[in-house]
Amino acid sequence: MDFDATFLARIQFAFTVSFHIIFPSFTIGLAAFIATLLVRWRLTGQEHLHRLARFWTKIFAVSFAMGVVSGIVLSYEFGTNWSGFSRIVGNVLGPLLGYEVLTAFFLEASFLGIMLFGWNRVSPNLHVTSAVLVAIGTSLSAFWILAANSWMQTPAGHEVRDGIAYPVSWLEIIFNPSFPYRFSHMFTAAYLTTSLVVAAVGARYLLSGRFVEESKTMLRMGIGMVAILAPLQLFIGDQHGLNTLEHQPAKVAAMEAHWDGNEPADLVLFAWPSESQEKNLFEISIPNFASVILTHTWDGRIKGLKDFAPQDRPPVKPVFFAFRVMVGLGLLMIAAGLIGAFLWWRGTLFNTKWFLRPLSMSWPAGFIAILAGWWVTETGRQPWLATGIVRTADAASPVSAGAVLTTLVLFVIVYGIVFSMGIYYINRLIEKGPAGASIKPADGVPSRPLSAAEEAAHDAIEGTR
Repeated sequence: MDFDATFLARIQFAFTVSFHIIFPSFTIGLAAFIATLLVRWRLTGQEHLHRLARFWTKIFAVSFAMGVVSGIVLSYEFGTNWSGFSRIVGNVLGPLLGYEVLTAFFLEASFLGIMLFGWNRVSPNLHVTSAVLVAIGTSLSAFWILAANSWMQTPAGHEVRDGIAYPVSWLEIIFNPSFPYRFSHMFTAAYLTTSLVVAAVGARYLLSGRFVEESKTMLRMGIGMVAILAPLQLFIGDQHGLNTLEHQPAKVAAMEAHWDGNEPADLVLFAWPSESQEKNLFEISIPNFASVILTHTWDGRIKGLKDFAPQDRPPVKPVFFAFRVMVGLGLLMIAAGLIGAFLWWRGTLFNTKWFLRPLSMSWPAGFIAILAGWWVTETGRQPWLATGIVRTADAASPVSAGAVLTTLVLFVIVYGIVFSMGIYYINRLIEKGPAGASIKPADGVPSRPLSAAEEAAHDAIEGTR
C-alpha cells in the first residue's frame, strides 16, 4: 500500500469526520427529546419531566460543544488537504454550507444560551420555545449537510465548464436524486441513536433502583421510539438501496460483494472478498436472495464489480463488512424495540431483568451503526469525490506526505485527550443522575422546581457520594 499524501489525507479526513459525526447524530435526536420533555412538562405539570429535561440538557451541552469543535476542523481540511476539490465544486458546496450557517447554526446559537442557562431565569414558555427552536436548528443543519453530501453522491442541477462545476438550478442541487432517501435514512438513524441511549440510561437506573420515576419515563419514550423507528428504518434503507442501485451501481456491487453481473446476485452473509482474484473466499450465502431484494425477482440481474474497470471500483472489503455491521445492528434494534413494546404491553417492562440488562449496555449500537453506514456511503463513492465530476486523486492539495502525517498524528493525540475527557464527563453526569430526583415532595404538597440553593446543596451532596 502506497502511503502517499492523498492516501494520508483520506485517512485524516476519515478519522476526523468519524469523530465528528457521532456528536451531531446524537444531538439531533437529543434536542428533539429535550423539547418533547419540556412541552410535556408545560402541558401536564409533571416535575419529573422538567428534571429529566434539565439533566439531558447538560449532556446535550457537552455533546454539542464537541460536535462544534470537531466540525470546525473539517472546514479547514477542505482548504489544506483538498484544495482541488474546493476549486472544482466550491461554487456548489460553498453556498450549501453557507446556508447551513445562516439558517441552522445562527438559529441554534441564538437560542442555545436561553436553553442552557434560562432555567428559572426566563419564563417557562420562552424556555420551552427556545428548546423547540434549537431542535429545529439541529434538524436544519442536518438538512443542509445531507443536501451537500447527497449532491456529491448524485450531482444534479449544475453544469461543468472548463472542469469547474457551476450551479444552474438550486432546487435540483438541493433535492438531488439521492437526497430524500439519504436525509430520511440519516435523520431516522439519529433519532434511533438517541432513543437507544435514553432507553439504556433508563434501564441502568432502574436496575440499580435509582431515579425510578425518571427511569420509567426514559424507558417508555426510548422503547416507544425504537419500536416505531427501527422497522421504519428497514423500509427506508431498502428504498435507499434501490436508489443507490440506480445511481451508484458500483457501490451496491461492493456492498453485496457481487462480482459477475451475468449471474443472479446471492445474498452473501459472510465472505472474504478477494480483489486480486475477483471472487469471494469462504463464502456463506443464500442463492439469488440479493436479486430478490434489489430487483424483486428471483433471477434478476444487477451489475457486478467485473462490469467496472478496476480503477472505477470502490474498495470492496471496507464497504462489504461495514454494510453488514450496519444491517446486523439494525436487525438487533428491531428485535429490541419489538420485544420491549411487547413487555410494555404485558406490563412487565420495568421488572424484566433479562431484557433490561442487555438494554442498559446497548447505548453504543446506534453510534456504531451510523459510523458503519457513513463508511459504506463515503468509501463506496470512491474513486469519486463528486461522482462524475472530480476524482479523489485529482482533488488533493500539493502538500507533502510528511506534513499530512504530522497533522494526522497530532489530531489522533489531541482528539484522544479531548474527547476522552468529554465522554468521561458525560458518564459522570449520567452516574450523578437528574438533580433533585431523589428529593420527594411531602404528601399533599405540590411538586415544584428546586431553587438554585437547593440544587447546589443537592449537587454538593451527590458529589461526595
